[in-house]
Amino acid sequence: MIEMAVLGLLKERTMHGYELKKELTAQLGQFWQVSYGSLYPALKRLEKQGAVERIFPKGDVKRAKNIYRITKQGEVEFAEALAEPTAPDDQHFGVKLAFFRYLKPADRVEILERRRAYLTEKLADARTKLRQYKERIDAYTYRLMEHGVDTNTAEIEWIDQLIAEEKGGAAGATPAR
Repeated sequence: MIEMAVLGLLKERTMHGYELKKELTAQLGQFWQVSYGSLYPALKRLEKQGAVERIFPKGDVKRAKNIYRITKQGEVEFAEALAEPTAPDDQHFGVKLAFFRYLKPADRVEILERRRAYLTEKLADARTKLRQYKERIDAYTYRLMEHGVDTNTAEIEWIDQLIAEEKGGAAGATPAR
């Protein structure tokens, strides 16, 4: 998954490792944390595969940084990874959602619907556990479980909104804040 995220960011512009980590954290930090210990080995794998290449700045630079850019092979690998079906869990969904603009509308809807089904099942399970444990747990644990139900419910509503926007042709636009 880290390789797909790196390739997705490099589609937008060339970056060195520090910039990549900063952007990964800024765009995906809510879903996923990346360390330099996983980023640099991923960059080496991608470079070995021919998906990225290092370029070097011209001029008088005391300590030249390795700047990476995506290659045509990397473009192909990114498209394949993005289109590949994955589990609709939190990490994979968040990473794919960050690069939804590169998917066809039908593929975006399919991923959103898979996520909705996953969350619906998770919500049903949480509600069942809430009923089963109500008499056996303290008020704080109950409230925590209740918060999980509320969070899943809100996310399902959000997913429903995304699906409706996608089917209505309003997707891809940046929402007003």
